[in-house]
Amino acid sequence: MIRLLIADDHAILRDGLKNLFAFVDDITVAAEAADHEQLLDKLKQERFDLILLDMNMPGLHGVDLIARIRADDKQVPILILSMYSELPIVQRALKAGASGYLTKGSGGAILIEAIRKVANGGHFIEHALAEQIFFAAGVTGKTSLRHEKLSKREIQTLCLLGRGDSVSEIGAKLNISSKTASSHKCALMQKMGFTNNADLVRYAMENGLTDES
Repeated sequence: MIRLLIADDHAILRDGLKNLFAFVDDITVAAEAADHEQLLDKLKQERFDLILLDMNMPGLHGVDLIARIRADDKQVPILILSMYSELPIVQRALKAGASGYLTKGSGGAILIEAIRKVANGGHFIEHALAEQIFFAAGVTGKTSLRHEKLSKREIQTLCLLGRGDSVSEIGAKLNISSKTASSHKCALMQKMGFTNNADLVRYAMENGLTDES
């Protein structure tokens, strides 16, 4: 029996998933969480065979939450079930430690298949997303995404710039000085080959980097 922890801040979605799994013999919803605090508390209390995780919950979320889970438990498989289908977000989730990624538009049969595979140590990526990853990598396996050469702090700065934040606002949000934030901005623009803010913001928006920091 696969003991599942569902982490999503929408109760109606959690209820729908529980109704779906009620008809599946080898999957049971052992616990649920509406935010990162509940999720981390549940992980301290008991063991699960898989975490079904939303990418956008209140508080700590996304790749930062995946990294936190991995810091506490390196073994529990994580399957992302998200509304986001942008390639950079998918790649960052997998790189952070998720073993699979599905969008919320996936059918129930696909979700059940993914849970079984990931819970048993495998990987599962929704077909359309897997195609995007393959073609983005190209024949040589080299990614065409400029921002992957950036440091974590530079990516955070890029995300906030994409949202329209000023250097001073970025400094406040990242708890660094405006001067340091400005240095990160200059460094990332140089690494990515941008000479003006408009191109940088356009890149962030086109690559889904304004959805999370």
